[in-house]
Order: sequence, then structure tokens, then C-alpha cells
Amino acid sequence: MLDNPRSPRVRSVAKLAKRAARQETGLFLLEGPQAVAEALTFRPQLLVELYATPTALERYTDVAQTAVDAGVDVEFVTEDVLDQMADTVTPQGFIAVAHQFPTSIKDIFAGDPKLVVILEEVRDPGNLGTIIRAADAAGADAVILTGRTVDLYNPKVVRSTTGSLFHLPIAVGAELEAALVRAHAAGLKTIAADVKGESLLEVRADGDLSGPTAWVFGNEAHGLEDDQLTLVDRVASVPIYGAAESMNLATAASVCLYESAFAQRA
Repeated sequence: MLDNPRSPRVRSVAKLAKRAARQETGLFLLEGPQAVAEALTFRPQLLVELYATPTALERYTDVAQTAVDAGVDVEFVTEDVLDQMADTVTPQGFIAVAHQFPTSIKDIFAGDPKLVVILEEVRDPGNLGTIIRAADAAGADAVILTGRTVDLYNPKVVRSTTGSLFHLPIAVGAELEAALVRAHAAGLKTIAADVKGESLLEVRADGDLSGPTAWVFGNEAHGLEDDQLTLVDRVASVPIYGAAESMNLATAASVCLYESAFAQRA
């Protein structure tokens, strides 16, 4: 059992909460039984190390069995060691280290996608993780992160995806214009969500959501720049019928993605 919270091994795991360490090693941190279970189920080959307290392994017998089925060894650690490794205050008894696994935008569009999400300069980790989760739930084929969007492997992003990170291809480090060029070449209609756009109801009524679509979502504070909006086929806004001043980016993105999901399946 690993019981020294100040050991070099424990410190190396804890460092993965920092972007510099993730960039240097190509690894990232997973915390909690849900994230670990999804990684074991969908991408067990990515796991480098898996740590758990004896209590957690007894409590989450399904995670323990999934690890056995995947051929992944579990190393026991004390609560103090786990707390030192974790980025969150409550890692719920599980910590794992995994290889990063970004997909290229070339591969994404070579796969004949029907629904793609492009995120430009989304800065809040919770928003990014929630949008990835919504994209997964709506049946999107891929997510592309462009511009200065927050690091996909930030621990807060990983937690917010609740495992959806492992369910669909995600590209990082792309340029918005290049992603849109590839989307158009692959036959997708590009639609940006922005408060300056026409009502989402009009876009839906015109039938523009029923075909292959790439949705573009911009920064939480200022959205997309005017010159960026000229690169897409249409600009849509989610109408607000109540007294709310605005809508959270992740909420608006969820509405748009489900409108496409409904239209494509109608």
C-alpha cells in the first residue's frame, strides 16, 4: 500500500493538476468512481496508473470488477495519499492517471459526421465539460476545440464531462477558420449561436437543422467576433421569453444541439 503523502510518486500525480505538467508528460488526472469507470469501460488502454482506497474498492464493487475485466491493476493507497494526489476535495476514493488522446480534425471530418460541435475560446472549465456532456447526450459525432479554449484535460473539465470525454472524438488546438473550411468541404452546414443572430425557430422552420450540421459556440463573455460570424452559413440565437437577462453558454448550447438532434431524427 502506498502510504507516504510526500513520496515522489504521489507528488508526480498531484502535479497533473497543472497544465505545464500535463503538457510535459502527455498525461492527465481522473478523479472519482464515475470517471474511472467510464475510462475502464471505453478506453482502458489509456490508463497508466489506478489508485484506490480499500474502503472505496469495497464500496464500488462494480468499478473493481470493471478493472479486473479490463486487466488493469489497482494499487491501494491511504486516504491521506489520495487527498494529496487529488485536485478536488472529495475524490471519492479513486484516482487514475491516463494518456491524453486528442483526435485530429482531419479524422473527424473523414468519418462522415452528421453533428459536430466547434468551440471557440470557451474559457470556463465547467461550461466546456457540460457542453461536451450535452454533445454526447445529443448524439454528436465529435467536438472541436479552437482558439484559446480551456485545456480539455483540466481536472475541472474532466470532472464536468462525467465520463463523456471517453465517448466521442475531441480535437484540440485547431483554428476556427480551418475547422469551418473542413466542415464545409465535408458537406456540413455551419451555424453559429450568437445573440446577434436570427431566432432559432426561424432556422428550424427553414429546415436547416435536419441535415449534417456543425454548431459553433463562442466565448462566454463576448461570443464570436463579427468577422468570425461571416465565416458561417447562418447565425442563430436562442429566444428568451422570460425576464432573464441572458442564458448560460452551456444551457444555450444544449438547446441548440437538441434542436438538431430532434430535427435529424424527425
